[in-house]
Amino acid sequence: MDFFIRNLSTLGPVGTNLPAPGTFGSLAGLVVFCFLFWFSPLSPIGIMILFSILFIAGIPLCTRAEVLLGKEDPPEVIWDEFTAIPLVFVFCLDELNSFSITKVLFFLTIGFILFRIFDIAKPIGIKKLQNLPNGMGVMIDDLAAALASALLLFVIKTFPLSFL
Repeated sequence: MDFFIRNLSTLGPVGTNLPAPGTFGSLAGLVVFCFLFWFSPLSPIGIMILFSILFIAGIPLCTRAEVLLGKEDPPEVIWDEFTAIPLVFVFCLDELNSFSITKVLFFLTIGFILFRIFDIAKPIGIKKLQNLPNGMGVMIDDLAAALASALLLFVIKTFPLSFL
C-alpha cells in the first residue's frame, strides 16, 4: 500500500524525476482535465465533481506521503497541483467549449500561468494555509491558488480583451 501511495502522490516519475515537479504536476492535471472535458462522456460539472473528490482524497493521501517521505509538504508530492488545477476553469467552462481554438488556448494558458504564479508566490494569505497540519496544509494552499486564479480568469472573461 505504501508503494501505491508514494507513486500516486508523486504521479510516479513526474514528481520524482522531472525538474519543477509542481509545474509538471499542474501540466499533467491540465492534460487529464482537457482529455476528460473533450473526449469523455462526463459533463463539465461531473468532471469538476470528480476532481473535487480526488482533491479531498488527497488530504489523507498527502498526509501518508509526508510520513513515507519523511518531509513536510515534499516537493515531489504533486497530487495537490494535479487535482487543483482543473478548478481554475470552473467559471469559464463555456469558453473551453468554444469553437475558437484561440480562445480555448488563451484561457488554458492564462489559467495555467495564473495557477502557477499563485501556487509558487502564495500571496494574499495563501502561504499561511500551508501551516495547517499534515495533508490539509499540502492540499489547501493549492485550492486557494486555484480559486484565486479562477476569480481572475472570471474577471478576464467578464471584461474581455479585444483580441478574443
